[in-house]
Amino acid sequence: MSPKEVVRAWVAAFNAGDVEALAALYAEDATNHQVVRLPVTGRDAIREQFAREFAEADMTCAVENLFQDGDWAILEWRDPRGLRGCGFFQVIEGEIRFQRGYWDQLSFLREQGLPVPGDP
Repeated sequence: MSPKEVVRAWVAAFNAGDVEALAALYAEDATNHQVVRLPVTGRDAIREQFAREFAEADMTCAVENLFQDGDWAILEWRDPRGLRGCGFFQVIEGEIRFQRGYWDQLSFLREQGLPVPGDP
């Protein structure tokens, strides 16, 4: 699959909350770095990260733009509550090797009704 096809499959699995399908898209030694958090390395750790996140929050990814440049797919997304972000996916031989995501953590926590660090 091309990087764009992999990211389309990623969005479908993400929106279905399908942790196993998401994990299967990553290389065994992949890294997922959401810049508001420390990087997570390894398919099993990435699977655990998604399982935790889906248990905590109701997340939806609507594609605004999806571009490809060589081994990279670039995703601009939004959710139904108005949060926006972007993700960069390095895809080699049909597997995500590296992912970096940018989004506003404070807005996400508040829209999800999750605790905000430092709030009383």
